[in-house]
Amino acid sequence: MTPTPPDILTTTSLIDAFRSSGFFAGQVVIVHTSMKAFGRYIIGAEQAIIDALMTVLTPAGTLVMPTHSTDNSDPSTWRKPPLPPEQWDVIRQHMPPYRPESTPTNRMGRINECFRSYPGVLRSAHPAFSFAAWGQHADFIIANQSLNNSVAEQSPIGRIYDLDGWVCLMGVGHSNNTSLHLADYRANWAGKTPEHNGSAMLVNGQRQWVTYYDESVAAEDFEQLGTDFESDTGAVTISQIGDATLRLMRQRTLVDYAVPWMEQHRPASLKRTPLNP
Repeated sequence: MTPTPPDILTTTSLIDAFRSSGFFAGQVVIVHTSMKAFGRYIIGAEQAIIDALMTVLTPAGTLVMPTHSTDNSDPSTWRKPPLPPEQWDVIRQHMPPYRPESTPTNRMGRINECFRSYPGVLRSAHPAFSFAAWGQHADFIIANQSLNNSVAEQSPIGRIYDLDGWVCLMGVGHSNNTSLHLADYRANWAGKTPEHNGSAMLVNGQRQWVTYYDESVAAEDFEQLGTDFESDTGAVTISQIGDATLRLMRQRTLVDYAVPWMEQHRPASLKRTPLNP
């Protein structure tokens, strides 16, 4: 067999690297990814990464990724770019409804977009903040995601907490760590206020514009929180695959640390993150 050059990654080398990084059979893990962070030619690209993760976790484990479609949200919350108010109602009237099997992801990256349509992958029903899951606990994780407080207790993030699952940041930082939003909801801090939103979705087979709210979506301090978590607890395993830095941690340990951290460090004036920034 022809040797693989060291600057090329294959499904086989990724399997070995993921195992060395702390992934194991039967693990429940939510993965946040960046394809370009690997900085190497990967034979099979995003498919090779997904195949390798599934091989390591096995069907006894569970792989979860965010598959948000935040372009299907209320245009009054959009910031990049903001739209004039006279356009808002037109968008609300004509936005296609969310369909779990076909609605593409938005700003999630190539790996997540590929994963959502993989055989055996299930996707939750939230029209803007869905998650996809594969493996033993996929049904439990994606079922009955609440429209309100979409990444809180009644969400795939909450179900991962129930299962004592793991978080992997693969080439991204803690600003992408969706599990911190569970702490965001649980923590009591002075600036917490609801943000109302809306999406087009199918209700009894008919397209409707449905409104909902999230109590708290602040994220500007997630990077500092993550830095403090790593230094204070030593609970994050850091490894390297190509140019991508992987951070692997237990979700419960992270969330339980983050709640008092937020209550201690967050000022009342903390700027809140728009749901579709």
